Amino acid sequence: MRILIISSPHSAPLRSIVGTARPRRGYNSGSIILPAMLRMTQTLAQPAAHSAPAGTTPVAELRALRKIYYKPDGSVMVEALRGIDVTINRGEYVAIMGASGSGKSTLMNVLGCLDRPTDGLYLLDGRDVAAMSDDDLSNYRGLKIGFIFQAFNLIPQLTIEENVATPLFYQRVPRAERIERAIETLGKVGLGDRLGHRPRELSGGQQQRVAIARALVTRPVVLMADEPTGNLDSSTGQAILNLFEELHSSGMTILMVTHDPVVAERCLRVVRLKDGLIEYDRQQPGYRGRKTASSDLANLGVSDAVRSPAQSH
Repeated sequence: MRILIISSPHSAPLRSIVGTARPRRGYNSGSIILPAMLRMTQTLAQPAAHSAPAGTTPVAELRALRKIYYKPDGSVMVEALRGIDVTINRGEYVAIMGASGSGKSTLMNVLGCLDRPTDGLYLLDGRDVAAMSDDDLSNYRGLKIGFIFQAFNLIPQLTIEENVATPLFYQRVPRAERIERAIETLGKVGLGDRLGHRPRELSGGQQQRVAIARALVTRPVVLMADEPTGNLDSSTGQAILNLFEELHSSGMTILMVTHDPVVAERCLRVVRLKDGLIEYDRQQPGYRGRKTASSDLANLGVSDAVRSPAQSH
């Protein structure tokens, strides 16, 4: 089973992809604060955690996790996460929802190892990320997480296969193998006939497929997507969601931040935040995901169900 997270090596999102960005700390340590201006008005009971099947290690496990941002004088500016308990098991397809300021973006940043929690426990694929140095955490993130972002974050000067191969460069994979794996992964997302093209020569849906291939090429355990259809028209967005369903049916673990309830309906489970706490965590009774996947898709973690780039407009 695999999980992906989706977000140029010089931008914060691309550093997330390639695993070279160091985790951002609170403002009192001199780093940039995430724009999580919350009003702490209510204490909500935490739901019971989803336990992992016997004999398996959860992809992500959070216990009493808190994230506090501080003012320069050291006083609390905002408590973005106020004691989160949640378990993400292998093979799950989870939507993270919430209003602006609910803490969902902060939660995704912590899950993606882009920010460290202030307090509490976070185990990523069984390892305590708090015990890692910044460099070790950066490398671990690059191996375990695939990022997909709303804005694609492709490098315009590179071909699509060079874009997809970029994370492998930072993992010191030999060039020939990097290109081979990039071409293979692009073929699986329906872009095998677009090799040699640059991002500006592709449609929005095709660019998002390149971003998905870039997230998959490292063979991560989890895919994390932040509003992956937000910059796409409705029909193209549906094609991308179909691809996510194929990934999930192949065994990929997917976490997706979305504000759209229609998109959330395509997920197996919904975790909704409010004021830094979990408002509810529940399975979708009418889950519409696919039940089967090709053997090639299962091996790579990518769907070959959408074979034509024309389907992405």
